[in-house]
Amino acid sequence: MARNEKKTRYPEQQDEQPGRRWKMEEKPVTEDDAYRGSGKLSGKIAIVTGGDSGIGRAVSILFAKEGAHIAIAYLDEHEDAAETKERVEMQGKRCITISGDVGDPSFCKEAVAKTMDAFGRLDVLINNAGEQHAYDSILDVTPEDLDRTFRTNIFSMFYFIQAALPHLKENSTIVNSTSITAYQGHPTLIPYSCTKGAITVLTRSLAISLADKGIRVNAVAPGPVWTPLIPASFGPKKVESFGGSTLIGRKGQPVEIAPSYLFLASSDSSYMTGQVLHPNGGRIVNS
Repeated sequence: MARNEKKTRYPEQQDEQPGRRWKMEEKPVTEDDAYRGSGKLSGKIAIVTGGDSGIGRAVSILFAKEGAHIAIAYLDEHEDAAETKERVEMQGKRCITISGDVGDPSFCKEAVAKTMDAFGRLDVLINNAGEQHAYDSILDVTPEDLDRTFRTNIFSMFYFIQAALPHLKENSTIVNSTSITAYQGHPTLIPYSCTKGAITVLTRSLAISLADKGIRVNAVAPGPVWTPLIPASFGPKKVESFGGSTLIGRKGQPVEIAPSYLFLASSDSSYMTGQVLHPNGGRIVNS
């Protein structure tokens, strides 16, 4: 490519992670306008990391429709976070937004402290923030990339759990976002897949550790879901075919994934802990 030749871009392409919803032409579907809540999370307080867009946005809105007040932790996608906050408040619920790096333990402590200051309690922790980077070869993964991916995807969960645990009471819930890649692997997302495998084991181990406290810990392992992270991770060919290999034959939408989080966060799943749900378009995995 000549030095002054511009790279061809496609409409959805983004150059920074975790991606911006407002930049996308094809906006992910994050809300079912016809949905009417039944108070499954009435009066609960939930922290949703990565709650500005994608699955986190869909979870935040759905939880609000079911009666929860929301604290959204996000990196720097201020426009997306403000829009999600507005959607939550339209359900008659309070929402605070907290900007910072989830890979920084001091920020995680700050986010929990701000939630406690605003609401006085904490009932649900949704560990959802994440990033992924594609590589043609494992030889292309730098130490800096590896450290960054693990800090965002798995270290952050330890930090948030450690900060939140003193405030969680019996019947509180923790729900972690793992991925189908933890079960099937992925040839170009090796660091990301490794973090998701670690999240699955964290979920199972923490469930055992917290069982005597009455705190349930579960996870959701989505398949290919249309979020800002996708055009921020892949080129046009991959994006065009994204999700086509599922049995359902298409990519999923965040609104289709959020009910799994609601189920695990509410008393509907009172007999489940240490488990993983698999909304993935019909891909068969060994759970």
